[in-house]
Amino acid sequence: MHQTPTAHVIDPGSGHMSAATGRYEKRISDLAGLYEDAAAFEAFAAEDPARIVYAVHEARPLQSSGDLIFGTTWMQPGRIGREFFMTRGHIHATANRPETYYGESGEGLMLMESPEGETQILEVRPRVLVYVPPMWIHRSVNTGGTPLVMSFCYPCDSGQDYGIIERSGGMATRIVADGSGWKAVENAAYRPRSLAEIDAVLATAA
Repeated sequence: MHQTPTAHVIDPGSGHMSAATGRYEKRISDLAGLYEDAAAFEAFAAEDPARIVYAVHEARPLQSSGDLIFGTTWMQPGRIGREFFMTRGHIHATANRPETYYGESGEGLMLMESPEGETQILEVRPRVLVYVPPMWIHRSVNTGGTPLVMSFCYPCDSGQDYGIIERSGGMATRIVADGSGWKAVENAAYRPRSLAEIDAVLATAA
C-alpha cells in the first residue's frame, strides 16, 4: 500500500510544524545532571521547575525500516552557571544511523563526539544544514540570545541512547560563555569509554 505524500509548514520563530503527529517538551526539572554547576542548577530549577528549555514537534509517518522521522526543535536561550542551555544529547541506539539538522532561526552549536572521545563542533544558524554522521553522539547548544530553531530528519529505525553520555560523566567537552561569545572547555568529570564500551556501541550497527 502506498503512503500518502504530505507537506508541512514550519514556523521559523516558534518551531511549530503543521501536521505533526507528536510533540514533547523538556523542562528544566528534566535535565538534572547535565550541567557542571550543580548548585546553580538546583537554584534555577527550584525557582521555576516547569520552565521549558526545549520542545520538539515531529512526524513519524511509518514505523518501519526505510522511512524517516522529521520535525523541529525549539530551544530557549539561557544559561546555568557558565553553560548555555542544551539538549540532553544522544547517540542513535542503532549507531550507524545519521541525522541532519537545518538552522531555521537563532544561533547555536552542534556538539558531537565519537565513541572514542573525538570532539567536533559545528555552528548552526539560519540556512545552515549540519550533517551528523553515523556513530556520533550529538547535542544541540543555544549560544545566542534568542530561541534556536532547527528542523531535523533521521531514519525511523534509529532509536536514541541517552545513557551513553550519563555513563561517561557527560560529554568530553562543555560549551561555556566567553565574553560575548562561547568557548569549548574540557569536562573534568568525563570518563573515557573502555574498549569494551566502544565495541558495544559499534555492535549496535545493524
